[in-house]
Amino acid sequence: MKPGVLYRYKDFLPITKKTPLFSLGEGDTPLVRCSQLEKELAVGELYFKLEGCNPTGSFKDRGMVVAVAKALEEGSKALMCASTGNTSASAAAYAAGCGVESIIIIPKGKIALGKMAQAIVYRAKIVAIDGNFDQALKIVLALTEKHPVTLVNSLNPNRIEGQKTAAFEIIDVLGEAPDYLFIPVGNAGNITAYWKGFKEYHQAGKSKVKPKMMGFQAEGAAPIVRGHIVEKPETVASAIRIGNPASWKRAEAARDESGGIIDMVSDDEILAAQKMLATRGGIFGEPASAASLAGLVKLRRQGRDFSRSRIVCIVTGTGLKDTETAVKGAEPFLELPADQATVEKALGFI
Repeated sequence: MKPGVLYRYKDFLPITKKTPLFSLGEGDTPLVRCSQLEKELAVGELYFKLEGCNPTGSFKDRGMVVAVAKALEEGSKALMCASTGNTSASAAAYAAGCGVESIIIIPKGKIALGKMAQAIVYRAKIVAIDGNFDQALKIVLALTEKHPVTLVNSLNPNRIEGQKTAAFEIIDVLGEAPDYLFIPVGNAGNITAYWKGFKEYHQAGKSKVKPKMMGFQAEGAAPIVRGHIVEKPETVASAIRIGNPASWKRAEAARDESGGIIDMVSDDEILAAQKMLATRGGIFGEPASAASLAGLVKLRRQGRDFSRSRIVCIVTGTGLKDTETAVKGAEPFLELPADQATVEKALGFI
């Protein structure tokens, strides 16, 4: 079988004979079990889905390949999105790979440098507005309605179709759906997509159970938890710094239908989880992606018992997306002369 989401799961996707099939190598990301954190958190089985292993370093590639394929099928020559970083990187990459134009509108000063570099190197047309993501999305929606440009934000249903394939992969690897799926929530398309995928595989007889969906927003950008739009969302987790999620109602439906929750975690909890994931699991995720583990840690501290549960946490993007945050406040490393004895002594070997 050829690699990529369009080939592997075409029977579950809106593919027609006219849909072009291609891939940048998205999907088939690792599902890694972490025994250290299982013991530390008293979890029966704990896995991390490493979506940072997608071509542009985040889960966005799954949905983007389907959205772009359908756009090409319809004859589109340009793609457009609002983004806090990962969507712009993915849209620009797939546009470049397929020979169409990408237009990216981003909130000025609110995007990690690693993500900005991707949009630049893929030669997207970039517009930075003096505003936040929600304002950028409002502009994009207006422009894509007025001009012959395809919207590739998660409001595009084909994005959700592609992203749901991660749920298929989890079941394909484990042989069954997990008891719980912990996932960061920003624009809320991903929790919507995973739930759709779990339901479809269940309906197809490929799993007997469906997981409880455990979504976590950042405390400074938690409109679903607070029950109202957050006008000026603020969090170190830039990928989920969104005050008015496009898939708000669908995320609530995923929560309610699955018997799960949508809660929030603080920036301190997110950064502590990012460090825990790296030092106990050897996994480097960007801050937003650590919200899933931060949520699990929070619930354990509240006394929730997961000792007989199989849990999957979604690591939505690689830590290389936002190295500035990772190294900020880090302990200084040793700087020594190029002398073996000095190095040996400093390391405590003698």
